Amino acid sequence: MTDSFIPKHGGFRKLLSFQAAQLAYDGTAIFCDRFIDKRSRTHDQMVQAARSGVQNIAEGSLASATSKETELKLTNVARASLGELLLDYEDFLRQRGLRQWSKEAPEAQAVRTLYLSDRSDESDLSDSYAFRTASAEVVANTLICLINQASSLLGRQLRHLEQEFLTHGGLRERMSRARLEVREKLSDRSDQSDVSDNTAPPACPKCGKPMRQRTARSGPHAGGSFWGCSDYPACNGFRKLQKPSLPDG
Repeated sequence: MTDSFIPKHGGFRKLLSFQAAQLAYDGTAIFCDRFIDKRSRTHDQMVQAARSGVQNIAEGSLASATSKETELKLTNVARASLGELLLDYEDFLRQRGLRQWSKEAPEAQAVRTLYLSDRSDESDLSDSYAFRTASAEVVANTLICLINQASSLLGRQLRHLEQEFLTHGGLRERMSRARLEVREKLSDRSDQSDVSDNTAPPACPKCGKPMRQRTARSGPHAGGSFWGCSDYPACNGFRKLQKPSLPDG
């Protein structure tokens, strides 16, 4: 029997995108407490945008059990939230006349090595003395590096999810395939009595895979038998069932 139509899901903690986004969230909470007035709207907006990036990745991963559409949507929302947060950090640096590191800057490369090359539970910004004592310029640029990395990973994740959906479909298609497979097995058992033991199934004219004898359940030929591709519904190749010739005499 086919695998369960509900795939494995919820492993968001192992996603590199989640890990990078979580670092950005933790760092944003520290940054805003140190450098943004807690009474300002910007403080709350930046923390909420960082939180949204993390939470939507997790929620999308959990929702993937029953809805690839929801997983795609929430993953894209996470990326959009991080994009909003990135603009806030760039504005912070520009409005204060502070330098923004280029991607090739040695400081940016050091951040990628320190926080992203070998992710582990130890790289937690909430307990980082250096992060809590560094200048606003250093902290903001560090977080820009983390956000860019998380956004890049989410972009790759979205492309993978898109291809996965095109290849395997969504829940309804998986349910249909599972139901069809069960029905075909039940149908094959009854159809076997009508087929001679020495009749080898032909190859599918479309994909070359072995075919199965099936019974039409609707249309003008309902009740009649035919050869259908064993890879249906991915392949809809069919052949007419040749009736055995009657012996002479």
